[in-house]
Amino acid sequence: MTSDLVHHGESFDGTPLGFATKSIHLGNGVDAETGAIRRPITLANAYALPYDPSDINWSSSDTNLYARNGHPNQRYLEAKLANLENTEDAVVLASGVAALAATFTTVLNRGDHAVFSDTTYVAAYRLLNQILPEKYGIETSIVDSSDARNIANAIRPNTKLVHIETPANPTLKVTDIEAAATIAHDAGALLSVDNTFNSPFNVRPADLGADIVIESLTKYINGHGDALGGVIATRKEVTDQIRFTYQVNYGGVISPFNAWLINRGSVTLPLRIKQHNASALAVAKHLESLSQVRFVAYPGLQSHSHHEVAARQIARSDAGFGGVLAFGLDTDHDGHNRFVSKLSVITSAVSLGHDESLIVFLGEDDERQYLYPQEFHRGFFRLAVGLEDTDDLIRDIDHALAEAEL
Repeated sequence: MTSDLVHHGESFDGTPLGFATKSIHLGNGVDAETGAIRRPITLANAYALPYDPSDINWSSSDTNLYARNGHPNQRYLEAKLANLENTEDAVVLASGVAALAATFTTVLNRGDHAVFSDTTYVAAYRLLNQILPEKYGIETSIVDSSDARNIANAIRPNTKLVHIETPANPTLKVTDIEAAATIAHDAGALLSVDNTFNSPFNVRPADLGADIVIESLTKYINGHGDALGGVIATRKEVTDQIRFTYQVNYGGVISPFNAWLINRGSVTLPLRIKQHNASALAVAKHLESLSQVRFVAYPGLQSHSHHEVAARQIARSDAGFGGVLAFGLDTDHDGHNRFVSKLSVITSAVSLGHDESLIVFLGEDDERQYLYPQEFHRGFFRLAVGLEDTDDLIRDIDHALAEAEL
């Protein structure tokens, strides 16, 4: 059955399989040579050519030819992710940023216009706000996409792409995906959604009208903090363009080892996300109850201004609001740093989606600060809640607040 699952995600009677079952079986299978029930890591750069190779398309990604064009471990992972995202196809690249850049440079050309969320991952902000306009003559508009009217007002005759990130990094603003899709499609544009903070377990943007779904595989889908990767899940006509342009000719291919690691890590995605969801909500509620805490931004809280939109977009009854939250203390710059220095379970480091909880202090001079809500202007934390016991995380926060004399 496993070989069929790689492509179909259906049981013997045609019934769609559950998310956890697909996470385990899709992209896996029996190795034909050894009989191993796990796909091996294929580290070869080149593959044997046929008797007469003279008519081969040397830029083809359809067959095993040269690892930059594509390789087996990449394809196993792509088959899994396309099914989990409910899209026709997926292309896996070297990082989440590679997936962003590949999307923008494939669907946008000189003279085109793109609308994008005012709060995004910093690389997306730089690409759309600076690099693409300055180097490639692509026009862009930054809008607060949490109000869909702002997207509509920014549309131009040459708008080809609306790009949103929801929840937004690092402010946790939420955008209505269905509303954004309707606006984009009415204008003849595509909607791309960076779904990294959610993962397809919590939210499936393609089911809400998104044309392109982008995930940093480095984060929740890998889940172990040991591999880089990114995915673009969309229609095959788009992935074919991305493979030719960005993978084959720009060289953005993922390594076989990283693809194998991410495929391995994705097996436990449903179990991990449930724990991230539960612990983050508990930590957010606790922080909200503390007098030393100035604000907490987490879509799972009733107090979050976009809570209803976030709840409406959840893909399943056992899903939640993700593992990332932001909060600020009622203290000065040094007080925030003293608090972090007293933490013993939570680690001070960038990234998210790891097994361990990670916190980063973002000061008052971030290059995107002017785009953040006012409460973020006195410095704040982005906390990516990990898989530790929730009570240990809460005790660690309380102890650090006391030790830092806040």
